[in-house]
Amino acid sequence: MLRENQRRFKFDWLTIILFLLLVGFGYLNILSASHDGDIVNYFDTSQLYGKQLIFIGLTFVLIVLILSFEAKFYERFASIIYLVALLALMGLFLFGKEINGARSWYAIGSMTLQPSEFAKFATALAVAKYISDLQTNMQTLKDQLRVVAIIFVPALLILLQNDAGSTIVYLSFFFVFYREGLQQIYLIVALSLIILAVLALKFGMVTTAMACLIVLGLRYFLRKKKRASILQYLLVLGVAIGFSYGVKLFYEHGLKVHQQNRISLWLRLEKDPVKLERMKKDEAYNLIQSEQAISSGGLTGKGFLQGTRTTGKFVPEQETDYIFSTVGEEWGFLGSSFVVLVFVLLIIRVLYLAESQKSQFSRVYGYGVASILFVHFTINIGMVMGLIPTVGIPLPFFSYGGSGLWGFTILLFIFIKLDSNKINEW
Repeated sequence: MLRENQRRFKFDWLTIILFLLLVGFGYLNILSASHDGDIVNYFDTSQLYGKQLIFIGLTFVLIVLILSFEAKFYERFASIIYLVALLALMGLFLFGKEINGARSWYAIGSMTLQPSEFAKFATALAVAKYISDLQTNMQTLKDQLRVVAIIFVPALLILLQNDAGSTIVYLSFFFVFYREGLQQIYLIVALSLIILAVLALKFGMVTTAMACLIVLGLRYFLRKKKRASILQYLLVLGVAIGFSYGVKLFYEHGLKVHQQNRISLWLRLEKDPVKLERMKKDEAYNLIQSEQAISSGGLTGKGFLQGTRTTGKFVPEQETDYIFSTVGEEWGFLGSSFVVLVFVLLIIRVLYLAESQKSQFSRVYGYGVASILFVHFTINIGMVMGLIPTVGIPLPFFSYGGSGLWGFTILLFIFIKLDSNKINEW
């Protein structure tokens, strides 16, 4: 009996400690970004930091509930959880509330709930279930198409709700597929297409075509074994040029004006000084204020609740998508480095635990957790610092909001529960 209880509570406490550090430090920064300068009343639910404290309290109730289920429950009911998540996403088209142009929330009294945050862990469970049931190594086209369909359906539903940021996160599952045997050529092609898209937008079609011709020419003449003919290389060249042209057309006619402007600012495409100044006041306003807030923090920051740009509300959405700018201003380079370090340690720890799993389901799910956290963390901090175009996604465990906090908590603690069960899988 004692041994059974020890197994039941044998959780990875390092992962839990890293989680608590992120949630706790995140709350302090939400408080800084949302308080109005008066005396702080932590239980004032009219303030965002008061609401977040309630969300955090409910999070611990949620953790107890997640850990109380048997580990096999999540594998056995993965498909049902996934279908419920899809139904919740589809229901938004009929009953959803539109906020900031996206119909992504259910209104429950004064509270809103965002199903896309919960669809991530549901999709991770479904992917793990499919791959582990078939014992597939992702080598056949049929398996590849089926598993891609699992992530494509929720991603499409979210995209149709005008939430492109959450849709991008579903690309993180390709890291999982690669770990499970997907051929390396897919990643090479994906990376090549991204480079081509940037070249086409930044330097134009002629320069892009010349670059493709030089790279393919060098590859052909420098290879000792010329397995492919010149015609095959010319075909690849034609496809590359056609893709580049398609990217240009999609940028000019497929994207909305604000999306074009965000990419234009990132790649420094705009040459008209008048239009550039207008864009800086509109699409780039958040980014400029965020960069100024981060740079003003210096090495050690201005101190907790002492950030002038934070308390002055200079950065819009500072308690959600731009929460990292508060870290930069009030805690400086050292505080920002601490946050980055904790995230990196958490992701590495999850990957380490995933590799130690005895079941393929747990391993695949663990890689799904690490990939989703990595993409969210990388895009959010890159966006706030101007390293990538502005994409509206939260910083896990850090940004304000119940849906995001609960969604990421469920995602992580299901894996912690699966990991605690691996002693029984010998």
